[in-house]
Amino acid sequence: MSDKEKIMLVFGTRPEAIKMCPVIRELRNRNIQTVVCVTGQHREQLQQVLDVFDVKPDYNLYIMKQGQTLSAITSRVLERITPIYSIARPDVVLVHGDTSTTFSAALAAFYKQIPVGHVEAGLRTYNMYSPYPEEFNRQCVSLLAKWHFAPTSWAKHNLVHEGKDPAQIYVTGNTVIDALRTTVRPDFTDDNLEWAKDSRLVFLTAHRRENLGEPMRAMFRAIRRVVDEHPDVKVIYPVHMNPEVKKVAREELAHNRIRLVTPVDVITCHNLMARSYLILTDSGGIQEEAPSLGKPVLVMRDTTERPEGVDAGTLKLVGTNEAKVYWEFSNLLDDSTEYSMMAKAHNPYGDGHASERIADVLTEVRT
Repeated sequence: MSDKEKIMLVFGTRPEAIKMCPVIRELRNRNIQTVVCVTGQHREQLQQVLDVFDVKPDYNLYIMKQGQTLSAITSRVLERITPIYSIARPDVVLVHGDTSTTFSAALAAFYKQIPVGHVEAGLRTYNMYSPYPEEFNRQCVSLLAKWHFAPTSWAKHNLVHEGKDPAQIYVTGNTVIDALRTTVRPDFTDDNLEWAKDSRLVFLTAHRRENLGEPMRAMFRAIRRVVDEHPDVKVIYPVHMNPEVKKVAREELAHNRIRLVTPVDVITCHNLMARSYLILTDSGGIQEEAPSLGKPVLVMRDTTERPEGVDAGTLKLVGTNEAKVYWEFSNLLDDSTEYSMMAKAHNPYGDGHASERIADVLTEVRT
C-alpha cells in the first residue's frame, strides 16, 4: 500500500469500537494512512472505548436519537456518510460485524464504488430473525465486501459455501482477543469486586432485541431462583440502556446478592469478566471474550453464530426457557467436573494477533 492510499474505518457501537480499535492501532503503527468515522450510536459508551485506545475520530455522524428505529438508523447513516466518503476519498472502507451501521456504511461505499473490507466476516445462523437484524446485516455485507476477514475456519467455510472467492477470504482470528491484551489488568480493583469478594461472582449481560419481553423475564426469574439457592453466589449485571430492559431487570432481579449497575466502561467490563466464576449472556462478543479468559459461558439464546465455542466446550447454548436456564446455571455451580471441563476448554477465537494479519493482507493486496 502506498503512503498516499487511505483506509477509512467506520463503526458506531461500543462492541464495534472494542474490535476495531486494535486494527486502527496496528495500521497506524505501520504508518498506513487511516481515517476514522463513527456514527455516534452509543455516544458515552463509545467514547469510553476510544479513550482507552487513544483513538480520535475524524468524523462523527451523530445519528443517535431517543427511541430510534432500525429504519431511521439505516437511513441516517446512508445520508450522512455518503458526503463524508466524497470529502475523505478513502481507497478502502473497513466495517465490522453485523450492526445497522455496518450494513449502511458498506452499502454507501458500494454506491460510491469504494472497495469494502469486512472484519469478523462469515458468522451465520441462517435464521434472518435470530439474531435480528444482525443476521440480515452480515449476510448483506458479505455480498458487497471485497475482502472477508473471517475470525475462524468455520466462518470461512460459511463464506465458501455461499460462493465467495476463497482467494478473498482470510482467517485472522477475532480482534477482540487483541483488545483484551490492552484492557485486562492484573492490578484492577473496584467497588464491585470488593462487594463480591469471598463469593462466586457471576457476570451477567442481557439485551438482545429478540429476547425482550417474556423471554427476558423467564431468564431473570431463573437467575434469581438460583441465587436464592446458592448463598455463596453474587451477580453483577450492567443493565443495558434500553428502557424495556431496565424495567424488566428492576422487576425480576430485586435481590440483595444481585447488583444492578449502570453500563460499565470496557476496562471494568473485561476485568470483571476476568475475575468472575462464570458468565451468563445473550451477547455476541462476550462469547468470544470469555473463553480467552478461561470462563465458562451459558448463552441465553436459541441460536448462536459462534458455534466454535460450543464445539470446543467453552460455551453452552441454553435458550431462554426458565426451567432450562435454571437447571444449567445450577448444574454449573454444583458440578465441579462440568465446570472444570468448560473452564479449561480450548479457546477457538484466536491468539491476539488478528489485527496484524488484517494489516498484512491490506498491505500486500494494495502494493
